[in-house]
Amino acid sequence: MSRFNKAMLAAVSLSVIPLAACQHLVIDTERIIKSHVDLPEIVGIVAGFGTTFAAFPDLLAMLRRRSSEGMNPRMGAIMGAFQILWVYYGLLIASRPVIIWNVIAVFINLLTVGAYAYFLRKEKEKSPTAATGSKSSL
Repeated sequence: MSRFNKAMLAAVSLSVIPLAACQHLVIDTERIIKSHVDLPEIVGIVAGFGTTFAAFPDLLAMLRRRSSEGMNPRMGAIMGAFQILWVYYGLLIASRPVIIWNVIAVFINLLTVGAYAYFLRKEKEKSPTAATGSKSSL
């Protein structure tokens, strides 16, 4: 098992442990669906926007460079795993901003890790041909 897979397994395992202790908590679905918006919810929406899209520039830079160089997939994987817990927490406290922004953040981190894996595979495919090409020209 690779180090990346071990790190992912550890992050997911650590995310699941707290969920096992939440058997008796009740999700207030009526409060999630209500249409009333108050000041704390507006602050949550603005704060969630900033923290959710903090990882987005890294994803864009990787897509522009078409390279995994300088990226760390562990950060995206760990953030994504714990943002799943934030989604669950948002359900428990019936907070729409927490739920919505963390669902988006999980998706962005999933894209980042997926793009990293894609570009890393492409770079590994190019690497042996470039190495043999440079040796044969000597």
